[in-house]
Amino acid sequence: MSLHETDSIIPLDVLYGTHRGWLHAWLRRTVGCSQQAADLAQDTFVRLLVRDQPISGRAPRALLARIAGGLVIDHWRRDALERAYLDALALLPEANYPSPEVRHEALQCLERIAQILDGLKPAVREAFLLYQLGGMTHAQVAQQLDISSRTAERYVASALLHCYHVCFEPLP
Repeated sequence: MSLHETDSIIPLDVLYGTHRGWLHAWLRRTVGCSQQAADLAQDTFVRLLVRDQPISGRAPRALLARIAGGLVIDHWRRDALERAYLDALALLPEANYPSPEVRHEALQCLERIAQILDGLKPAVREAFLLYQLGGMTHAQVAQQLDISSRTAERYVASALLHCYHVCFEPLP
């Protein structure tokens, strides 16, 4: 976001003091939990703190809502992932149930994988998951998604390249 000469710049402490209550109330209505709302509000201001850009006084609530909205989506995705993981664990015999440390580590890995795959187009992500996790061939993926086998191959290759770039390329 570039600031025009007529825009005012708001210091973060002023933004926090002025809008923290509003943001917390907005998040509480959105997530339905005061403690989660407080955590998400803090995370929103931390995001602003670590970004190296001035904060425009033009629409501070819109900026806060956009950042907080992204954090809410991440929160919901994390909750859904955790519920699915715990449901899968419930099917295991008690003797094979992992320790709390292993469960925490597995959830962190699953969350990272979800973040990586979230950057893919839905059809590419689905083809990749069918191929990698579903054990399907390119031809089977193509049949399942009603696309050509060549398109299925391109989708899988594109997803692998995306994962490589996200995981192994250095940040600029």
